[in-house]
Amino acid sequence: MSSSNDPPPIDSGWRSVRLRVRRTSRRLRRLDPTVRGMIWTALAGFIFSLLNATMRWLALELHPFQAQFLRYLFGALVMFPLILRTGFVAYRPNHWLGQIWRGALHTLGLSLWFLALPRISLADMTAIGFTGPIFIMIGAIWFLKEQARWDRWLAALLGLTGVMVVVGPQLSGAGGLYHLLMLASSPVFAASFLLTKLLTRYDRPEVIVVWQSITVTLFSLPMALFVWKDLSLWQWFWFLVCGALGSAGHYCLTRSFGVSDISSTQSVKFLDLVWASLLGWLIFSDVPASATLLGALVILGSTIWLARRESRRSSQA
Repeated sequence: MSSSNDPPPIDSGWRSVRLRVRRTSRRLRRLDPTVRGMIWTALAGFIFSLLNATMRWLALELHPFQAQFLRYLFGALVMFPLILRTGFVAYRPNHWLGQIWRGALHTLGLSLWFLALPRISLADMTAIGFTGPIFIMIGAIWFLKEQARWDRWLAALLGLTGVMVVVGPQLSGAGGLYHLLMLASSPVFAASFLLTKLLTRYDRPEVIVVWQSITVTLFSLPMALFVWKDLSLWQWFWFLVCGALGSAGHYCLTRSFGVSDISSTQSVKFLDLVWASLLGWLIFSDVPASATLLGALVILGSTIWLARRESRRSSQA
């Protein structure tokens, strides 16, 4: 006979968690598609900020090309049990060529990004990445024929203004070369994300994420072999964590692309600067500068403004 002070059974606790997850899922499905896309994008940004913080620490001790290869190798290994459970046939893509091209583009962008990674602060790294939405928006309008509404352009430009408040002074400093390398990766990543949007018409998000991990791992292997260095046990563990974070982040981003226009969700990407500043303070003891806080306020304001306009427009349709 158990007393009233005994803890509830474990299976009862899991049932409660599953019930809450189902309720939350139903509430999300009732939301406007644009708002759901923004939520998926914001969640992906937070996960990628955690990933960037961990990868920056690892890249300080290893060559960036080796770090890049291991990051995606473990991303593929993390998903391997899921592939075994459902069968490899379930993850066979309908658009093979698109998956290969996306892997090649993403590998190129990652190579530039990882070369700059150890030399740039977490906040600067994230802020420079915010130029990506501009390239994505232009590409989505030109190639995917998405609507070019003035409020989307204005929100993106306001967010970019906030970014320049943060990183503008850094471009002329001693680390200017690495800032330019990071900046050069943005249009390449934009092309990769646009291909992702196209691939969602042919393949499920899970298929796209799995094949990104496989193709980037294969394309990165030759570069990693030339600079290989033995790892410690803790480094292997943290690469496993990075693999899980990366797969989760790309899954959230792909879900976002599947439910809404790319252009309508890009302003939310600027919230990544908030996550980066908080993580930099918590993990690296980096206190955000006043310029970072000012830029974050501009960015957050543009995000909230666009989300309200998109929701109001959909409700009136």
